[in-house]
Amino acid sequence: MTAPIFQPADILLPADADLRRWSVIACDQFTSDAAYWSAVEREVGDAPSTLRLMLPEFYLGRCDEQAAAADIQETMRRYLDADVFRTVPQSFVYLERTLPSGVVRRGLVGQLDLEAYDYRREAVSPVRATEGTVEERLPPRVRVRSAAPLEMPHIMLFLDDPSDAAMRAAEACAGETLYDFDLMAAGGHVRGRRISGAEARALAVQISAGAASDGAVRFAVGDGNHSLAAARKCWLEKKRRLTPEEAAADPARYALAELVNIHDPAITFAPIHRVLLRTDPSEWFSAAEKALAEPGDGRTITLLAAGERRTILVRSDSIGTLIADVERFCRDYQSRHGGTLDYIHGDAEAARLAAAEGCCGVLLPQMEKSELFPSITHSGPFPKKSFSIGLGRDKRYYLECRKIQ
Repeated sequence: MTAPIFQPADILLPADADLRRWSVIACDQFTSDAAYWSAVEREVGDAPSTLRLMLPEFYLGRCDEQAAAADIQETMRRYLDADVFRTVPQSFVYLERTLPSGVVRRGLVGQLDLEAYDYRREAVSPVRATEGTVEERLPPRVRVRSAAPLEMPHIMLFLDDPSDAAMRAAEACAGETLYDFDLMAAGGHVRGRRISGAEARALAVQISAGAASDGAVRFAVGDGNHSLAAARKCWLEKKRRLTPEEAAADPARYALAELVNIHDPAITFAPIHRVLLRTDPSEWFSAAEKALAEPGDGRTITLLAAGERRTILVRSDSIGTLIADVERFCRDYQSRHGGTLDYIHGDAEAARLAAAEGCCGVLLPQMEKSELFPSITHSGPFPKKSFSIGLGRDKRYYLECRKIQ
């Protein structure tokens, strides 16, 4: 029998630490906000914290990254030697995250088999990226993980489960409360309960069912794709030095992640619009209509320039293809007319920026949840900055850890 690709894990949690100071938001948030990370530093102080086990992207290019990676690895070893952790063996964690808005997002923390994941555009694996992977973003993560004794996830996997059967099953068998506390920096609240034994094994089989059939996407990486890609690169490198028997049992073969049903009401998608700044917008409308307009019953996009807006029909065999076409057009226009392409959240903000002198833009349509998996199957990962999932403070906070060496 093939092992489930999403399984219970030996999860490490702090034994005595102040969980509010321990748990810190994902490294790829607030990348331009010095005040946010300064406030986190002040709150954490000298307490054990996941802040010392990762490098916020805010500091990339502002510090000695190799030295920072070495410090992280040394802190991990020190925390292990000092018995900072307790082990929750062979378990899932069913968690309820109360977002700052008050909405509750349900998830399940377990380990993902990296053999089932491939981030390449041509992948046909059961676990795939939602967004194109930027290889240049991987080295800092690979540098840390390659010699790290621990991992901790901000990876979020999506499950396409309209009936919500998996999460209802998880909630029904969740038992012992493992943590229950308010997150720092206005991040809301999180509560985690343990699922173990036969119930965990049965849940793993239920969740992973169908993962090997006809190239279908079973899980899509909703957040933390570059961290998961780094884990995959590290695993493939290590695997080369192992026998098949060793590879089957090695902990680096897996990556801890949180699984969320894409149909959970707390999951919201918002389009990320394109705006060209400091360009010549005089040909924007005519060029866009020539490159993108297609008669028929397809989707619409809205073109913006000089306070004017035009809505045009475009090709829509998948939402991913549409966004890729718009991205390609914007890049081509930029190459011919100059300027800077920016990615903007919010219709009103994009319209305001595009109305300024020397600016133009495109408002992309809202993506329905039911479109994500079919689009990945049809046209591969989305271009970068295609859509956002909630707000910055809604992102996953580091909390659970796992040994990988």
